[in-house]
Amino acid sequence: MPSFNIRNDDNYNGNYHSYGSRTDDTTADGPSSLDPNVLSGQEYIGKSINRAITPNHEARVFFFDIDNTLYSKHSGIPDMMREKIEDYFRSVGFEGSQVKTVSYRYYLDYGLAVRGLVANHPDAKVDDALPLEDLLQENKPLREMLLSLNVEKKWLFTNAGKKHALRVVKCLGLEGCFDGLTYCDYLEPHFACKPEPEAFRRAMRDAGVVHASNCYFVDDSAANVDKALDIGWTAVHIADDPVVSNFGHFQVSDILELPKVLPEFWESSNGYNKAE
Repeated sequence: MPSFNIRNDDNYNGNYHSYGSRTDDTTADGPSSLDPNVLSGQEYIGKSINRAITPNHEARVFFFDIDNTLYSKHSGIPDMMREKIEDYFRSVGFEGSQVKTVSYRYYLDYGLAVRGLVANHPDAKVDDALPLEDLLQENKPLREMLLSLNVEKKWLFTNAGKKHALRVVKCLGLEGCFDGLTYCDYLEPHFACKPEPEAFRRAMRDAGVVHASNCYFVDDSAANVDKALDIGWTAVHIADDPVVSNFGHFQVSDILELPKVLPEFWESSNGYNKAE
């Protein structure tokens, strides 16, 4: 899982770009490569590259899943994604009932079932083909909640590809709300995905957090929430029915309910009403 790291910088005024962001790809002057296409058109004053992620024994990091977490699964995106996945598997030779079986497994695991098929670039045929700009809109209450969240770092952690993740962030108007992103590169050999333990370890390394007890996590996948719980993270499950769900430490039906179950992270936020 590669990482994409950014930080606030009051001295920077310019475009919010995507860089080659692995720490081993950086130089004394910062990252060695620039990809001008990933965030083309995204301008956000006050953002620049985070040149180094230094492990911090005290830092608390809040990890956010993206799909069906930052936006509702009722957006229409899940149904459209299933259709794109089915089209993808037909294009690589699956037929009849195989298409439904394999595509449903891929949809549930979101990445785990495509090892061995990555040469066909599933992200381009699934994630990148979704008309996100027509399905998502700016979410000002979510932006306000995220900006009011009192933790050292806010980190995106997804099984999707980088381009899809950043498109979602842009569509929701959440530029500048996160310090970085850990995502799946389908072309990376043996890439790790949630809920595999290595994916969680990679996210911790990317974010520079040392202790699992300092990690907080919200996801709509029960399997991902269970694994986060197993490794010592505090986990929140976005569930269809929070009363029925017993996954994670807390259960909510919408991400905007986070301040109700973890009020300590918003208690000192000026002007934010966590009861709303």
